Amino acid sequence: MMGTKREIAPGAGSPYNASAADGKRRYADGKETGMDNRRTLTLSGLRLPRVLSFVAGAGMITASFMTIDHFFRANYPKTIFEGSFCDISAFFNCDSSAFSVIAQVMGVPLGFFGMFLGALVVLGTIFPSEAFERTNKSLSLLNVLGVVSLFAYSVFVLGTLCLLCSGFYLFSIMSFVLFWKYGIDRETKNIVRRWVRPSLKLIFVFGLIALAGATSMIEYHNARKAAQSGTAVSIVKQFYELPRVASPSFLSPYWSVRSTEKFEDAAIQVIEYTDFLCPDCLYLSQQLEKLKVEFAGKINV
Repeated sequence: MMGTKREIAPGAGSPYNASAADGKRRYADGKETGMDNRRTLTLSGLRLPRVLSFVAGAGMITASFMTIDHFFRANYPKTIFEGSFCDISAFFNCDSSAFSVIAQVMGVPLGFFGMFLGALVVLGTIFPSEAFERTNKSLSLLNVLGVVSLFAYSVFVLGTLCLLCSGFYLFSIMSFVLFWKYGIDRETKNIVRRWVRPSLKLIFVFGLIALAGATSMIEYHNARKAAQSGTAVSIVKQFYELPRVASPSFLSPYWSVRSTEKFEDAAIQVIEYTDFLCPDCLYLSQQLEKLKVEFAGKINV
């Protein structure tokens, strides 16, 4: 009958080109049916790529958690003696990122979203399905584009590189490469169908969970802000309890700010001890720039 699809047995000149290798069925009209049943990243048993995907997701979670912890420690310190192990130099330090505009989105530390994506990668290896793998594959593409953008902004705009963030970057790239090399639909020629085929149901569910988590994070952030007033009093007290340092034997001829002819005549006198490779010195220098404007005519540095 006209318009009826018929399956033709394999043979010379037959349009049926199925093979055990690719598991695809082709019909006389040239269309394909059935799923490519070759091995994928998470749907082929406990193989090395699947284990590596789990490791990548776990690494993303760990790096993101440490980034969130550092964000709150840097912005809401409990003591003046609290520092960060990753502040190695003026370039390799985490504080610049923690204080920057990209550190948070509407009160939610950026690391929260990285931790959430890492959790999805881990869950995708534990509870694999076609929909889950396609969704994670799409998210991995979005994530790696964000990682490249953040890296470029950090290096070329901030002039620093956060080591904790770099850990997340590396594990994110690792996850992306695994989806690219072993992920489902990798043989599809259409690049959009290869990468952008998420399950809308899963995206909706994940979106609701992420929204709930972000709301909780905002509440926690606001609580830390509210508690900071009491912490600030404690930090000021710690400052005044420090041993008094004598004035230097001579003053440097290089002044950052000069409001009076004599240094001691200014209402506010700041003697800065600095090191060009010290990340905290860099941050202090940035804060002094603000003080110059706020106390113009009253401060000598």
